[in-house]
Amino acid sequence: MSLIILLVVVVLIVLYFVAIYNGLVTSRNSYKNAFAQIDVQLTRRHDLIPNLVETAKGYLAHERGTLEAVVQARNAAVNGLAGAKANPGAPAAMQQLAGSENALTQTLGHLFALQEAYPDLKANQTMMQLSEELTSTENRVAFARQAFNDSVLTYNNKREVFPASVVANSFGFVAAEPLKIEDPAVRDVPKVSFS
Repeated sequence: MSLIILLVVVVLIVLYFVAIYNGLVTSRNSYKNAFAQIDVQLTRRHDLIPNLVETAKGYLAHERGTLEAVVQARNAAVNGLAGAKANPGAPAAMQQLAGSENALTQTLGHLFALQEAYPDLKANQTMMQLSEELTSTENRVAFARQAFNDSVLTYNNKREVFPASVVANSFGFVAAEPLKIEDPAVRDVPKVSFS
């Protein structure tokens, strides 16, 4: 009788650790799927930029440096995305992607600032439509990034709690890195003046 009880206890313990392992796998797959949504939105963003630059070229002929900077930043962002797709959640890949996307956002900011100085470009229907699509895509990227970061948090929490941490360390479940893309508008301190 005690042998049967011992076997039942061993089977229950094994099943418990199998459930932990399966939960870690499911959680890891969840954040990888969430990154796939980021990939879709960032690819869309990257695909819109050449059209935006091409539309602006005719109006900003003497602002060639800004247009070239946007193209270079876009190419760096595409490369950063390719590296991150290969290993979503890897700290180095996420930092490279975040850095390249931050640089792209800044150069696009310069392009849109120039757009304000050129009324003909600002009134161009194609430019307005591309700007609107880019803004919409930026919102989608933000939502996808939030979903990814939430999935990474869930995965990291699962792999760090005991006894899951024992299973995670035994089977090579490494920590995942969230994607932190800086939004300069959010980070700027509001200027207050009482004069």
